[in-house]
Amino acid sequence: MYALGNVHVDGVAVPAQKDCVDNSDNCVGRRVAVTAVVTVLLPDRRVRSTVPTDLTPVDESLADALSAERERQRETLTLIASENHASEAVLRAQGSVLTNNYAEGRPGDRYYAGCAHADEVERLAIERARELFDTVHANVQPHSGTQANLAAYEALLEPGDSILSLELTSGGHLSHGHDATAVATHYEVEHYHVDPETGRLDYEAVAERARETNPDLLVSGYSAYPRRVDWERMQAIAESVDAAHVADIAHLTGLVAADIYPSPVGVADVVTCSTHKTIRSGRGGAIMASEEYAEAVDRAVFPGCQGGPLLHNVAGKAAGFYEALQPEFEAYASQTVENATALGERLDGRGFDLVSGGTDVHFVLLDFQQSHPDLTGQRAEELLEAVGVVCNKSTVPGDRRNSTVTSGVRLGTPAITTRGFDADATRRLADAIADVLDSPEDESVRADASGTVADLCTEFPVYE
Repeated sequence: MYALGNVHVDGVAVPAQKDCVDNSDNCVGRRVAVTAVVTVLLPDRRVRSTVPTDLTPVDESLADALSAERERQRETLTLIASENHASEAVLRAQGSVLTNNYAEGRPGDRYYAGCAHADEVERLAIERARELFDTVHANVQPHSGTQANLAAYEALLEPGDSILSLELTSGGHLSHGHDATAVATHYEVEHYHVDPETGRLDYEAVAERARETNPDLLVSGYSAYPRRVDWERMQAIAESVDAAHVADIAHLTGLVAADIYPSPVGVADVVTCSTHKTIRSGRGGAIMASEEYAEAVDRAVFPGCQGGPLLHNVAGKAAGFYEALQPEFEAYASQTVENATALGERLDGRGFDLVSGGTDVHFVLLDFQQSHPDLTGQRAEELLEAVGVVCNKSTVPGDRRNSTVTSGVRLGTPAITTRGFDADATRRLADAIADVLDSPEDESVRADASGTVADLCTEFPVYE
């Protein structure tokens, strides 16, 4: 509980830190918990707080929706590669009173008064990011990985300059310049592709594409590429055409922080990331840069692309970065990749095609075009959600279906690893997935798979 003392409801003093049910404890026949937004009085009668810890007495509809979502996360298995289960510490930090603050600017140089504690929180997040990623400069204010990318472009480019990035069906991200985005409105965007036969980057082909297009910026790092990236090779390609280089490690943040995946920090000119995927930190983004680009990056974030930072999210980042600095985090990140490998190997053995033939990261990409030509990514997503496995459809190299239908799914292991899954448990889940996708009309198969998922949720609980 966040407040001590008594809660006064309808003039009745209710002891704090105690939920009241029925007619006991002066609760006059209804549940009140200390959680109502009402005056909270400490024993000396001074008003100290009106902070709720439960929304039920205030907004039952919202409380019910949040409670239902918590139960959904407990009772299903999340295989969306960009999702995870944040710790209670991160959740509390993100739900803190810092949501009330405006703090445009940087620590020690704000446009508002009252930012001393906000400065302390942001400095903690910055210092921890610098230690995690061994970087000279970190900006932790971006609201998301996409905002971090936009700020990086703003820092390095002029309107009308050109970007060379991986095409979406090859594993790129919308924010790397898809036609539907503002990036394509402000910059000229060209794309390179993975090798259609191997599903892997062909660095000679990327270099040739760079010579053809002569970009001002080369973007590496991807949303759906399950293999290691040779950052030095990409930097050399950028330098060969006098282009800047942004490495987007949104999906890889936790793996890089744990030192189990090569880091582009100190190689690329600017590194962008998300802070809530494999690293389980507060939701948002961050940017790492050398001293040469530090000032330009900071100006690009504010006032270039954003107003003030979301300080409660910055607090969540600080909390998550602290957790990632602990020795246990490396074991978590390693297990995440081990589980993804086990998942891919079992599905491969069951006759499913994996993009690139496997994985080096926290997810696998299933390509149905040859192995299951009648199955779409959309249908697979629906079938799996019906048995309690939540994943996302994904385009795959050479995909002829549009992005709302697709010919593949992406299956990630960060969230199930947070629950405590090991490789054996992941293989059990893989078999259930394969059974459902192989027999989409068989109700008994779906029932068995639902039972397996329920058993795994019980064996490996989250948010108890």
